[in-house]
Amino acid sequence: MPKKRRTFTDDFKRQMVQLYENGKSRAAIVHEYELSASALDRWSKQAQQSGSFSEKTNPTPQENELLALRKEIKRLKMENDILKQAVLSMGRK
Repeated sequence: MPKKRRTFTDDFKRQMVQLYENGKSRAAIVHEYELSASALDRWSKQAQQSGSFSEKTNPTPQENELLALRKEIKRLKMENDILKQAVLSMGRK
């Protein structure tokens, strides 16, 4: 029977990261609280990067670049539409 996926509060995650940063060994924390090592590593990385444990507030550099490119495309399409309207109105005069 598969294990049920557990969820942890941000406070719990913050406490685990603080324990790790204060010198408690990773193996001891993982064993004592029955966590996966990768979860503790991910929480530690998220705490260092943005201080938030939400995936939505921790975008990767590729996601940041993708958002910037989408924003640029939207701006360029709007400029294109404006120029098309200008050409049409000049052609009528």
